[in-house]
Amino acid sequence: MNAPSTPTANPDNAANATTPAPLPALPALRIGQGWDTHALVPGRALILGGVPIAHSKGLLGHSDADVLLHALTDALLGGAGLGDIGRHFPDTDPAFRCADSTVLLQEAYRRVQQQGWRIVNIDSTIIAQAPKLAPHIDAMRQHIAAALGLQAAQVNIKAKTAEKLGPVGQGQAMQAQAVVLLAAASA
Repeated sequence: MNAPSTPTANPDNAANATTPAPLPALPALRIGQGWDTHALVPGRALILGGVPIAHSKGLLGHSDADVLLHALTDALLGGAGLGDIGRHFPDTDPAFRCADSTVLLQEAYRRVQQQGWRIVNIDSTIIAQAPKLAPHIDAMRQHIAAALGLQAAQVNIKAKTAEKLGPVGQGQAMQAQAVVLLAAASA
């Protein structure tokens, strides 16, 4: 996709119409953004960023419901112009029932790489009232980096509360947001 051009005078046209000037090449970078939310329910394991976390509730979903990895998968796919997680791994497909979200993330990244893109860095935020996530952030960063063949310094994870507001603040759900910077693999 190119930036808008600056019109220039066309001396061959009696009406002095304008024609676009040649466009400069754009950097081979793309940004992807992802978001996900899941309800917290008793009787399910809580897995965030591929890491099991002790808690009285887990996230409800067709797969393991890892809200962080789902947001990250959406960001990767979106950055490469490949749609979203539901298009590639639909919850109507029994093959993805109880699926490991790390496997889905890796498959999404494989598809992104096939399009000629690589990850520069990841920035993400988990929004949850409980449990405290700070003790688990480093393990999540390490897990995601290893799963995607990155250095941990390329993966950032922040944890925030919802200040007791709404379903997340009442401990009924969790949300995650992720942004991914992609660069052309040849760059």
